[in-house]
Amino acid sequence: MHSFRRDRPTHSKTKTKSQLYSLLSPYLWLMVLGCTAAVLASTTTSIQAQSESKLRQEEQQLIQEYALPKAPSRPPVYRPQRVSPAPAKSAPQRLQKPAPQAPSKPPATSSRPAPARTQSATATTPRPRPAASPKPTIVAANAVPPSQYVMEFNRSPVVGNRFRLQGIYSEGRLGFTRPRGWQVQSVKALIRFQHSPALFANRSNLTLRVNGTSVGSVPLNRKQSQIGSVLFDIPPNLIQNFNELTVVAQQHNSATCSEADQTLWTEVLPDSKLIFNYTPQPVPINLSRYPYPFFDELSLEPNQIAYLLPQQMSETWLTAAARFQTSLGRFAEFRPIDTSLVKSIDAVEGQRLVIIGTPEEQPALRKLDLPFAIAGNQVLDGNQDPLPEDVGVLMVTTTKDSGVPVLVATGNGADGVTKAVQALVQSQNRKIATGQGMIVSQLTEAPTPGLRQWPRYLPENNSFALKDLATSNSQPFQDVTVRGSAAPPIEFDFRALPNDRFNRGNSMSLRYSYGPQVNPRTSAVEVLLDGVFIGGERLTSEQGEVRKTLNVNLPENLITPTSKIQVAFRLHSKEAPDRCGGIVADQQLSGTVHADTSFHLNRETSVQIPDLKLLQAGFPFTAPQDLSSTAIVLPDTPSEIDLLTMLEFSERMGRLSQAESVALKVYTAESFPIQEQGNYHLVGIGTREQFPFPEVFQAGSFFLSDVFSRAWGGSTVQALPDEDGVIKEIISPWNRDRVVLALSAQTNNGLERVRQILDKDPWFFQLQKDTVLISSNQQDPAAYDPEGYELKFFQSSPQRRIENTSLLSKASRLLQEHWYLLPLGILGIAVVLYGITQAYLKRITVEDKK
Repeated sequence: MHSFRRDRPTHSKTKTKSQLYSLLSPYLWLMVLGCTAAVLASTTTSIQAQSESKLRQEEQQLIQEYALPKAPSRPPVYRPQRVSPAPAKSAPQRLQKPAPQAPSKPPATSSRPAPARTQSATATTPRPRPAASPKPTIVAANAVPPSQYVMEFNRSPVVGNRFRLQGIYSEGRLGFTRPRGWQVQSVKALIRFQHSPALFANRSNLTLRVNGTSVGSVPLNRKQSQIGSVLFDIPPNLIQNFNELTVVAQQHNSATCSEADQTLWTEVLPDSKLIFNYTPQPVPINLSRYPYPFFDELSLEPNQIAYLLPQQMSETWLTAAARFQTSLGRFAEFRPIDTSLVKSIDAVEGQRLVIIGTPEEQPALRKLDLPFAIAGNQVLDGNQDPLPEDVGVLMVTTTKDSGVPVLVATGNGADGVTKAVQALVQSQNRKIATGQGMIVSQLTEAPTPGLRQWPRYLPENNSFALKDLATSNSQPFQDVTVRGSAAPPIEFDFRALPNDRFNRGNSMSLRYSYGPQVNPRTSAVEVLLDGVFIGGERLTSEQGEVRKTLNVNLPENLITPTSKIQVAFRLHSKEAPDRCGGIVADQQLSGTVHADTSFHLNRETSVQIPDLKLLQAGFPFTAPQDLSSTAIVLPDTPSEIDLLTMLEFSERMGRLSQAESVALKVYTAESFPIQEQGNYHLVGIGTREQFPFPEVFQAGSFFLSDVFSRAWGGSTVQALPDEDGVIKEIISPWNRDRVVLALSAQTNNGLERVRQILDKDPWFFQLQKDTVLISSNQQDPAAYDPEGYELKFFQSSPQRRIENTSLLSKASRLLQEHWYLLPLGILGIAVVLYGITQAYLKRITVEDKK
C-alpha cells in the first residue's frame, strides 16, 4: 500500500506529462514541419542558386563574350591596281569553255598561256554598226583614264591553234568573266578570220553574239582566203559576271542552192581578242564577302597570294598555312593561283597578303591599322585586356596605300592562331563571319567523313539514282531537256573511287522522254561512256513517249575516276529537208533525261599501291576527304622552296578533295612524333641531304645517294650537276597499309621542278608508276609546251594490293591476272584424277583375282 501510495503521485505526473505532450504534439509537429519546410526551402534555394550559377558559368564558358573595341568609322577599302601582264613565271588564266545546256563539270585540267598583250587594235574593214549604242559616259577633266586589258582567244583550250566553223550554219562558243572591281567603260572584239574562197559573198556572213544578243555582222567576201579583220563594239551593259561569246557563220557556195560539203568553212584566227577598257573600283573589305578579295573566281589573271614569313618557324604556322592553302585550292578548283613568300609587308606588290601567327611571331602587325589593338606582343580586347591564348582573332585591313588587302589570323597563343585559321577553313563557320574583325572563342570541329564519302564521286551505295549525283555547281542533278537536231549530249560525271574494282553486272536504267514529230526511221537515243558507245535504241513513236526505260550495260573496264556519261538524242524531223541544204525547223524536237535514272554497280574495294596514277585523284591522301590521315614532314630548318612545295602540294590536295573542313597536319623532322609514323600517309619534302625519311631512298631499285649519285637496277652513276626533280612513292615501312610520298631532289632547282609539276595540270595528270624523274632545259616552261619538261617513269618496287573482297573474288582475280595458270591447273587436276582412277582400277583388279 505504501508503495502504491508512493507510486501514485509518479503515475499522476507521468499522466500529466503525457497529457501535456498530447496537447502540445500538434504544435510540435507544426514546428517540425515548419523547420523542415524552411530547411527544404533553404536547400532548394541553395541548390537552385548553385544550379543557376553553374549554368551561368557553363553559358559563359560556352559563349565567352569579350569586350569589343570601338568599330572603325570607315571600313578598310581595297583599291585594285591596274592589271598588268603576268610575270614570266606564271601566265593568266585561260578562257573557259561555256557549259552546254546539260550540266557539266568544268575541265579539271587548265593551263596558263603566255600573258596577254596590251595593244591597240585596228580594223581593216569598216566597223559594223553595233546592235545597241551604249549611253555616253561623262568623264571629269581630272579623272583617271581607264585601264585596258587585252584577252586573246588562244587562251582558251577550245581554240588553241584552230577555231573552225564548218557547214551551212555553224556556231562556236567561248566563255569569259568580268572580274569584280571592274567598271567596264567599253568592250571591243577584234575578230580576225579567213574563209573558203568558194563562199558566195551575198549569202555568207559572220555574226557575233554576246550573251545571246547580236552585236554585228560582216560579209564573208574575201578573195583567195585572204585574212579579214573586223572590230565589233560590245555594249557594256551586256557584260555580266559570266559571259558567253558566240561566233555564228552562215555559209553558202551558191546563189540558189548550197550543198553541205567541205568547201563551206571559216576559221577564226587564234589571235582574235577582246579589248576591255575599265576603271578599277574601290572595294570595302568585309569578312562576310570572304574569300573575296583574297580570291576572285572571276579574275582573268591568276590569283596571287603572298604569305608573310614569321620571325621563327613553328609547327603551328606550318599547319595553319597548309590548311589555309588547301581551302584556297578548293575555292580555285581549276583556276590558277600564284603563291609566294615575303619577309616584309613592303615587299608585297599587287598580291593579296596573308599574315598568320601571334604578334610575337609577326611583329609587322604593329605597322597595320587593325581594329584590335596590339601591345606587348598581345592582342587586346575592347577593355585593353589581353585575350586568352586559346582565342583566335580574324582581321581584314589594307596597307597604307590601300593597294594590298591584308588578311590576319592571329591570337595570343598557338591554339588561338589555329582556331582563327580553322574558322575560315570550315564552311559552316565562314557563313557567320562578318565585319572587319572577329573573335573566335568557340569552334566546333567538323566530323571526319568516311573513307568512301567523296562528294564528287559515285555514292557509297551500289544502287543509286542520277539525282544522287552532283552537278558542277554541287547541286543535285535534275531533269534536263535538249532541243533540235544538233542538240549537244547531256553529260554528267560518273567518277569511280580510285580504290573501286568493278566486276561484271553493272547496269544503267535510263529513263527518258522525247517529243512528237520525230522521224522514227532516223531518230535514236545513244549512251556513251567517255565517248565509247555502250547502248542505244531507236525512237519508234511519232507521237513521242514519256519516261521510257532503256537498260544499258556498263562495261567494268571503262569506269574510271575520270569517267563521264553522255546521253545523246539524235533527233530528225518528219519534214523532208530542203533539197538545197537549207535549215529545217527543228525546235519542236526535244529529248529529256530524267533524274530518276537509276544505276546498279557490282564493285568491291581493291587497289594496288604504290601507284602515282592514283595521285591524280589525290588517293590515298584524300581518303578521308578532310586529309585527316595525311601528314607533311619538312626538314628541321625548311627553306623557302621547301615551304613553297608544301603549299603547292596542299593546294593540289584541296583541288582534288571536297569536305567541310581540313585536318591536314604539318611537322618538322624534329617535332614529328616517331610513335605516329604508322598512323599517317606521309609526305616528305626537302632535298636529299635534309630529307626527313632517308628510308625512301633506300627502298626499291631506284634511289638517290650522296655526292650526286643515283642507282637503278644495280647500276650507279654520278651526275654533275643533278638538277632533276624526283617524285617517289613507297609502301610505308611502319604500316603496310600506308604510303610515303617523297618530293625531293639533289638541289633546290630540282625541287623547284617538282613544285612546278604539282602546279601545272597538264603535267601533273601524266604521273604514273611509283617514281618520276623530272628534267627541263628551261627555267620555267609553259604549261602547254610539249618540250617544257621531260618525265621519266619507273616502277622501282613491287606493288601490294589492299582489298576488302571475298575469297571467291580473290580467286577470280588471281585467274584473270595469271591466266596462264589455268591450263597448268587443268593439267594438274587431270593428272591427279588419272592417278586416282588408276589406283582404283588396280584395287578392283586385285579384288577380282582374289
